[in-house]
Amino acid sequence: MAAAVREITPQEAKNVLAREQDRFGVLDVRKAEEWAKGHIPGARHIPLEELPLRVAELDPQREWIVVCRSGNRSAKACAFLAERGFRVRNLQGGMLAWNETEGEGGAK
Repeated sequence: MAAAVREITPQEAKNVLAREQDRFGVLDVRKAEEWAKGHIPGARHIPLEELPLRVAELDPQREWIVVCRSGNRSAKACAFLAERGFRVRNLQGGMLAWNETEGEGGAK
């Protein structure tokens, strides 16, 4: 049985990324048209359906915050990556929640 996916709130993610951006990366697994409408600054874009073929593009030494629109696809991506030894956290509520948080770090 797979381990539960760790989650991180948008505010926690913003704080961690501001303090430890060398240790953390953001992986956006939404479709290209969703990405084009706005994304987290500095995020890496690999659509979920391409992830199995492109997983080698991710640095296994970093901890990845994985995001989609609402958190469902990113949870699948987290499970996939965790099975391969990556340290991952699912962004609670996805971009919908990220965009609702106030302060710096909104979608560009």
